[in-house]
Amino acid sequence: MTHGAYDGLIATPKKINDFVDGEDERASSKSRKGVRLWRKLKYQLIEYNSLPAYMRDNEFILGYYRADWPLKQIFLSIFSIHNETLNVWTHLIGFFLFLFLTIYTAMRAPMVVDFNSVQDLSEMIGKADLNMIRLDLLKCLASLPNMPEILKLNDLSESLYSLDFSSLSGWTLVELLTNCLPEQFSLNGLKGDMNMVSPLMQPITRWPFYAFLGGAMFCLLASSACHLLTCHSQRLSYIMLRIDYAGIAALIATSFYPPVYYSFMCNPFFCYLYLGFITLMGITTIVFSLLPFFQKSEFRKYRASLFFLMGFSGVAPIIHKLILHKHQPEALQTTGYEILMGVLYSLGALIYVTRIPERWMPGKFDIAGHSHQLFHILVVAGAYTHYHDGLIYLRWRDSQGC
Repeated sequence: MTHGAYDGLIATPKKINDFVDGEDERASSKSRKGVRLWRKLKYQLIEYNSLPAYMRDNEFILGYYRADWPLKQIFLSIFSIHNETLNVWTHLIGFFLFLFLTIYTAMRAPMVVDFNSVQDLSEMIGKADLNMIRLDLLKCLASLPNMPEILKLNDLSESLYSLDFSSLSGWTLVELLTNCLPEQFSLNGLKGDMNMVSPLMQPITRWPFYAFLGGAMFCLLASSACHLLTCHSQRLSYIMLRIDYAGIAALIATSFYPPVYYSFMCNPFFCYLYLGFITLMGITTIVFSLLPFFQKSEFRKYRASLFFLMGFSGVAPIIHKLILHKHQPEALQTTGYEILMGVLYSLGALIYVTRIPERWMPGKFDIAGHSHQLFHILVVAGAYTHYHDGLIYLRWRDSQGC
């Protein structure tokens, strides 16, 4: 009887095991909660004063930093808000813009360029004596847009001269005429004034233009990746910064390729002289940027100055181009674009060095509006300006050759 009254108080082996298991579960639950809490705290954004030394670059940006994050969390952070979000996206969007322009240019080649005035082409055709091949040509041209009315005219030259070619690019028209009359419109089959069309039949090489587009894409993608990944570790930060500086040097160097090549393609000595010089400067800048001290914050001015001097070296071939082609309107047009491009790049470098506007109000531009974001936007704008500059060079050389 007494024994039964104390049964509930006696610690049997089963009860002891149940108690121990319960304590283990509670301890395990607390441990899991602690791990989750620690991870949550670990991936919180921190302030400038809590950063490791290798990440302290801009003391005017006070918060919203990532530091020592694993790669998984870093890649997920591309869609979250921190002080590098717009740095990543400004150049990532720029990369996709130039990828689209490259594909667009390649798909339209050799029809990538529309002539400034296609009526010039109609004037050339109108001056030629085409009445000898009138019947054959009419069968082909009558089916083209805006051209059925030529059947009513007796003089084919006058009819072609009076037609509106605005709906057709120069390359499209030449291609159609070549398909209609392959013998008469072959490179060696045209006489007199129609020989003026022959340069249109063989567009000049595009590799300098594609080199620039490739340099722009490399620079923009390297910059975007650098701003995304440098918070992982000091070693990865070192590697990504080297790639970023190499991208800037590549963009500057390849930006010279279209102006230099197309301006001096008929003067091989100066063409290769300028191309060799800027390529050597680009390689030197990349090698110099590999030195460890180059990434330190106190060398910000020297980094910007080096890239600025590299870009400023383009003044010599631009002046030479203006002297050599002073009677060509394209020389002035391209120079205008190149001056605008230089202003945009220089303004970006100035903002980068002076750290405006966050210098004036530290902490107010941590998320949006700080100097590096403005620098990125100006770089994309400068590169896009240079793209249009390159199109003018292609129009010029496609239509005139040397």
